[in-house]
Amino acid sequence: MKRVAILISGGGSNMVRLIESMVGDHPARPVLVLSNDPAAPGLKRAQELGVPTAVVDHKLFKGDRAAFDAKLLEHLNQAEPDVVCLAGFMRILTDEFVNTFSGRMINIHPSLLPKYRGLNTHARAIEAGDEEAGCTVHLVTPELDEGPVLGQGRVPIEPGDTPEDLAARVLAVEHRLYPAVLRRFVEGDQTPIYLA
Repeated sequence: MKRVAILISGGGSNMVRLIESMVGDHPARPVLVLSNDPAAPGLKRAQELGVPTAVVDHKLFKGDRAAFDAKLLEHLNQAEPDVVCLAGFMRILTDEFVNTFSGRMINIHPSLLPKYRGLNTHARAIEAGDEEAGCTVHLVTPELDEGPVLGQGRVPIEPGDTPEDLAARVLAVEHRLYPAVLRRFVEGDQTPIYLA
């Protein structure tokens, strides 16, 4: 049985879907939900689902990313995960941290990578006049939002869409895509999954 740790910064809706998927004959189980924000609503949701939680408040590190990452690593080493899932974790991790989990850390990003790395992805897709948007699950590498694609889901951009409208439709696809990719990933299959 593979052990999965999930890192969050906010409400954790993708984290909830991942936890809910890891039941029955699923080859993995959640062992830790870790957040950089003590007030993240997702922590309570994880506890209600019976998953241990921990917090490393990034504000206490005053920009010292190496020290922050070292503290994250302490918690992760205790949990001994085989796979680390970033699910709305809004901190940029150091190369050293990423390399510690090389080939074992995955992330979900709300755009069709390689388009729109970073933030404000929905507004950028609308402003560019794109006809579709979506989400990508990828392996995490030291370069931001650059790792090999493990899955993508697409949604049309409708006339008059606001970034909030688009975000809601993309999130619904994220909730289907991330659990599907995780299951395949822990089974050792990195063939990309594409959802329309």
